Amino acid sequence: MIHAPVIHAIVVTQFAKMLNNLVAILGEAEKFAAEKKFDTSILLQSRLSPDQFSLVQQIRTACDTAKLGAARLAGRDKDVPVHADTEQTMAEIKARIESVIAYLKGFSPDAFAGAAERRITQPRWNGKSLSGQEFLVQHVLPNFYFHVTTAYAILRHNGVGIGKKNYLGDMPYREAVAA
Repeated sequence: MIHAPVIHAIVVTQFAKMLNNLVAILGEAEKFAAEKKFDTSILLQSRLSPDQFSLVQQIRTACDTAKLGAARLAGRDKDVPVHADTEQTMAEIKARIESVIAYLKGFSPDAFAGAAERRITQPRWNGKSLSGQEFLVQHVLPNFYFHVTTAYAILRHNGVGIGKKNYLGDMPYREAVAA
């Protein structure tokens, strides 16, 4: 059973880190567009395949997955911030990411007490549910990382000079222990 502090570490700490990494990656995309002299809206509307979401929609969905995942796991569905899905510029999509990060940081580890056992459903599941642990492990985590990774891939595909270090962000390395 996944305990509340671990859920917090994943849903708040790690998701906020990845969203911050996404903001930094978007900054690299802005530099690339300026250097090549084209509007960033071209990148925001880019997609890997005609039947996949555009970059801006990948980011919206990653944000929604993070905020709704946290809210449902904590039993706080009613206080989820609403976003109108109208972002058209880098500044607007970055603001959305920042608002989700701020929302996530409002959850303490105690907010996830009992989350692993909580029954979670969504309208499109037609009355079916998952335990909180199943929801986190089998739905929220893969869905969040799918959309963040696809956003990264769209930018790489378009020539933005980013790599795995940009995706992973800073690591909490420690100095080697002297023997």
